[in-house]
Amino acid sequence: MTESFASAVGRTLPHLRRYARALTGSQEAGDAVAARTLERLIAEAPSAGEDGLPVRIALFRAFHRNWMAEGAPLGEADSRLSARAQGHMARLTPHTREALLLHAIEGFTAEEIGAIMGVSPVQAQDLVETAIREMEESVAGRVMIIEDEAIIAMDLSAIVSEMGHRITGIARTRSEAVRLAHAEPPDLILADIQLADNSSGIDAVNDILREFRDLPVIFVTAFPERFLTGERPEPAFLITKPYGEEQVRSAVSQAMFFASTETLAA
Repeated sequence: MTESFASAVGRTLPHLRRYARALTGSQEAGDAVAARTLERLIAEAPSAGEDGLPVRIALFRAFHRNWMAEGAPLGEADSRLSARAQGHMARLTPHTREALLLHAIEGFTAEEIGAIMGVSPVQAQDLVETAIREMEESVAGRVMIIEDEAIIAMDLSAIVSEMGHRITGIARTRSEAVRLAHAEPPDLILADIQLADNSSGIDAVNDILREFRDLPVIFVTAFPERFLTGERPEPAFLITKPYGEEQVRSAVSQAMFFASTETLAA
């Protein structure tokens, strides 16, 4: 590979790993497919990028082809909620999940999704719209928000409520979060990383999951690349600040489906 190609792949890799985890429902499964994709790209380096596609799109397309060729594997269910999520996934229209993640989580346009998935832009847009409708209709539950910025907390609350979920409360600190979880155990947690009293949203989540292990968690951060290193346990779902409404809606639906209990080391 040329240095420029390698550098572009390096910048894209954290985002590909995020997509892979959300797509497969498992950090381990997603990373395994991503690693095999990179090995194949390295082996084919002389021809990499010769079709004129930007490296980011080419890398995601290579991953998608690899994943499909391997039978579109998902992570093995490791809990009751995760098993239920796999059941929901089996009922979704084929290929809608991939299109939704590419659009709402990674920010690809319909044209780019078409290039990645090998479909037309119109077909890509149809897949996205179908996924949003089907996933939001499948699961509803109680959501707790851990966020110290009032405006962001209110915005997240409004988006999640409009999806049909019920907000159990908003916590601004680690201790508030633990008390709120005990008062009414949620079905999903949305957690900021840095909280009002300089406590950690990561620590708050880990405290809660020691007692309530079957809870999906979505972390909210302005620096997702800091947590997508592969060197320690990582969250399966991240929302990047500044976020868009579609990104939140997609992440919430994804987390409810897969019920991830992955956490970060403090």
